Amino acid sequence: MSEHTDWFARLAMALAFLCGAGSLILFTIWVLCWSSPSVVHARWSEAAILGWDALLSLAFFIQHSTMVRRQFRDRVAGVIPPHYQAATYSIASGVILAGVIVLWQYSGTCLLALDGLALWLARACSLLALAAFPWAVSALRSFDPFGLAPIKAHQRGRLELPPRFAASGPYRWVRHPLYFCFLVLIWAGPRLTSDRLLFNVLWTAWICIGAMLEEGSLSAQFGDAYREYRRRVPMLIPWRWPAWRPTVTAQGPRR
Repeated sequence: MSEHTDWFARLAMALAFLCGAGSLILFTIWVLCWSSPSVVHARWSEAAILGWDALLSLAFFIQHSTMVRRQFRDRVAGVIPPHYQAATYSIASGVILAGVIVLWQYSGTCLLALDGLALWLARACSLLALAAFPWAVSALRSFDPFGLAPIKAHQRGRLELPPRFAASGPYRWVRHPLYFCFLVLIWAGPRLTSDRLLFNVLWTAWICIGAMLEEGSLSAQFGDAYREYRRRVPMLIPWRWPAWRPTVTAQGPRR
């Protein structure tokens, strides 16, 4: 590998990590501290504010859901090499998510404000959801949220290892524990404004639709093993005792 290519690979990995991790940290703080003022404040009517916020959410949904599809990756393969696509996805997602946070407009109309015991319970739910995130991540045997692994594998001249299906830790309770934690986090806010309600409803709908689409991809990738897992483990809400053994059951095809 040439020095120029090695430099470009390091730059791509650094940008993917900074944009991905930075936007996630910023997003978590933003969701927990919703009352902070918008960086760009527009003096609009409430209807205009909610319409603008809906458009911001839609922009993120389209980018996030389009770039992750295999059809999109196949179309841009001539411009973006396959081993850079996941990192590009992380960079684009981070930039657009940061844009949502910076440009979001606050309505100021408070629909519900918790206090007393209800406030403490909401805060406890938020803390439990935050604590469960690293547990869910650690249960994934090959978690690469910023797309660094394909670039490293290409640098070393190795094929990217095929994904392996396993159900351990929180994945024995619910098929999408990261989504579940996210939903708890956004709905456990102690103060519900009209723009926060819009955010919660839109992003909950997007999570549910995304989870169903992901289910189809996973079933196609892992076959009967995942279909059996799907039959026995709830999708988003862990409402029953786990009945799935924490063992590796299937391996997906090489990419």
